[in-house]
Amino acid sequence: MTALEALRVPPELSARVPAERRGAGRDDVRLLVSRGTAVSHRAFRELPGELRAGDVLVVNTSMTLAAAVTGRLGGEPVVVHFSTRGEDGRWAVELRRPDGSGTTLPRPGGPAGAEVRLPGGQGLVLEDPLGPPEGARLWWARVGRDVPALLSRYGRPIRYAYTERDQPLSAYRTVFAVPSEDGSGSAEMPSASRPFTAGLVAELVSRGVQFAPLTLHTGVASAEAHEPPYPERFEVPLTTARLVEAARAGGGRVIAVGTTAVRALESAVGPDGRLRAAAGWTDLVVTPERGVRAVDGLITGLHEPEASHLLMLEAIAGRRALRRGYAEALEHRYLWHEFGDVHLLLPGAANRAKTPHAPHRTSNVS
Repeated sequence: MTALEALRVPPELSARVPAERRGAGRDDVRLLVSRGTAVSHRAFRELPGELRAGDVLVVNTSMTLAAAVTGRLGGEPVVVHFSTRGEDGRWAVELRRPDGSGTTLPRPGGPAGAEVRLPGGQGLVLEDPLGPPEGARLWWARVGRDVPALLSRYGRPIRYAYTERDQPLSAYRTVFAVPSEDGSGSAEMPSASRPFTAGLVAELVSRGVQFAPLTLHTGVASAEAHEPPYPERFEVPLTTARLVEAARAGGGRVIAVGTTAVRALESAVGPDGRLRAAAGWTDLVVTPERGVRAVDGLITGLHEPEASHLLMLEAIAGRRALRRGYAEALEHRYLWHEFGDVHLLLPGAANRAKTPHAPHRTSNVS
């Protein structure tokens, strides 16, 4: 259970279109700043004033894919969400039901052996549920053609009902995204870095803030189920590990841009508490009980009260700070979801002296 399950977010606070459709540009969103339980309100373009020379922003460079494709299962129209490519070449997929307005509704997964016909004369066969068979949403599927090519030709970005209409794929890609050699990418956008622009990055660099890249390809996270994330592929390069360790040694703060960056960083911390180069799959779920070891702060969007990501936010900021920040966000009418406003969580004065590399577990859990 998260700290905010009693909270209710009115539907009108869902960002229905990208910021550049509502205002002047991607960075035309608001920035809620939590320093411990102290809260202030800024514009996102004022972010440089909240950071200091020596801080490191860790960003996810995964490129969002056009991961939704329309198909048919027997006589039934379905939308296939391609989530993750497995080591054996199969893909984890989610089948959803078109709702007639351009978005989709949940649909039971399976059954095993079901064949979905896809555009271009190809198809996929559902083979095994990902997790317990009862109620499984994601299934491993054998696909009859190169999936990145299929998505490139017939796919579109995954879209949920709170958005107003389809947006171009470019709206779901961030300034940090780079293509991977094998065509892999994220099923859903690493959205916390969406408001960054090239100009803002240049300003931050000119002020002595460093950027450290890593990759975590996000899978499909059902907007309805609020499940913990499934295992995801990640890579923390040696250069990033060295940048982070050097910053910590010099008193700088390590601020993850997005929950995906936190998951990858925390997965790469060794038994000695130091960050090292690492790559593979992570099934890590960051909770208040586990705490964090590599991360001092976080830039993230606003999450629904039942979202499992809130446990990670609580691990970083503490329950009281999280409750205070979200109460302010509701009162000041911040916008939720991937096209919405952004929350910067930084340590309060009581946490500034925490020992580097020691597990950081917040104590304000009342």
